[in-house]
Amino acid sequence: MNAAINDNTHQAGKKYSYNTRYILGISFISALGGYLFGFDFAVIAGALPFLQKHFSLDAYWEGFATGSLALGAIIGCMVAGSVSDKYGRKPGLLIAAAIFALSSLAMAFSFSRDAFIAARFCAGIGVGMASMLSPMYIAEISPAHIRGRMVAINQLTIVLGILFTNLINYALRNSGEDAWRWMFGLGFVPAVLFFIGALWLPESPRWLMKAGKNIQATRVLGKIGDAGFVNESVSNIATSLKGVAKTRYADIFKKAVLPAVLVGIGLAVFQQLCGINTVFNYAPKIFESIGASQDDQLLQTVFIGGVNLVFTILAMLLVDKLGRKPLMLIGAGGLAITYVIIVILLGVYSPQVSWFLLAAIGIYAMSLAPVTWVLISEIFPNKVRGEATAVAVVSLWAAYFILVFTFPVLFEKLQEKSFYIYSVICALGLCFIWWKVKETMGKTLEELENVME
Repeated sequence: MNAAINDNTHQAGKKYSYNTRYILGISFISALGGYLFGFDFAVIAGALPFLQKHFSLDAYWEGFATGSLALGAIIGCMVAGSVSDKYGRKPGLLIAAAIFALSSLAMAFSFSRDAFIAARFCAGIGVGMASMLSPMYIAEISPAHIRGRMVAINQLTIVLGILFTNLINYALRNSGEDAWRWMFGLGFVPAVLFFIGALWLPESPRWLMKAGKNIQATRVLGKIGDAGFVNESVSNIATSLKGVAKTRYADIFKKAVLPAVLVGIGLAVFQQLCGINTVFNYAPKIFESIGASQDDQLLQTVFIGGVNLVFTILAMLLVDKLGRKPLMLIGAGGLAITYVIIVILLGVYSPQVSWFLLAAIGIYAMSLAPVTWVLISEIFPNKVRGEATAVAVVSLWAAYFILVFTFPVLFEKLQEKSFYIYSVICALGLCFIWWKVKETMGKTLEELENVME
């Protein structure tokens, strides 16, 4: 075990030391689920021009092929909730990795439109499991003072997955009609690496204590921090679980828990309906509308991935300094304004629109994208965290399906005016965040149970 690194953070007036390298290591391994999330999310943008020709997709099937990932993700979240509460967070991550690997090959070797959609639906199951379990696991093993940054690592790996996938898609653009098969099939490699890495992960100490395995939980906590940290963490977790037996999904609708659950659902739905994922998934279609060639369309996805990465790193630096709520307000307000400018520029076929699309990506990447996941991983009580997180993330994927399924049809009928809809949604989201979201920065998961009531 690496030597513990002293940290001057105060918890209840005490100083503890933490094994920061160990925390970073297990956080990055868990966050490989985020990388594969980013891969499956982004690969469709580069492959879609090829899929349209290969399977003769109209606007309806284009939207359904893209959105089928979200339908699978909804199932994945439900499965993850049950698996993670009954068997632990680690087995859920291993199952997600295996699904990623198999579905990548299935998409690559699809022989028909329906076979491809079925395979992408299965990939969505892995995405849904990882999108729920990776940030939840990281939140449960991270000390309060760095939890925001650690959970944001998951978002960092998502954007790395998006960027690397866009680069690979661009490199494969002239590889023939079957280039899309390579685009999907290459996801097998990181999926196998994720599976191997997940075998090394310890189980979540909070899940271990909930399962009555206090000795194992103490051992895991001992690898994370010193004796003072272990003793306080064990005490806090035990207190939060006091009187809790078996939890059910019905428990999340109890009066004490429901306010936090509604906030979590609201944030999850807003993160998707704010509209930015239309740019991620349909950048080639948007740029085609202003006359860009196919090469230029795919090149723009690379720029989008690069901006996404830079501003995600900025978010990681700010989330535990500026706070969650200020970043969310900046994101909602900034997107509402930027979308109006995008409508104007698309309307006059201005190539300058690319700068404002990139600005929208940057605003989202430093605010709504990572911070929503941070908040979802923080705001639910220990005793129902699995069930409540599952409901919030299911809501997120349902909203994503609505967004990407409807965009091709909306864009076909309304063209650039589609973005007015997302501008209004962002304005409403700004009001929701202002009135309903409470700051969670610097508080332990157990302290937040009182804050969110």
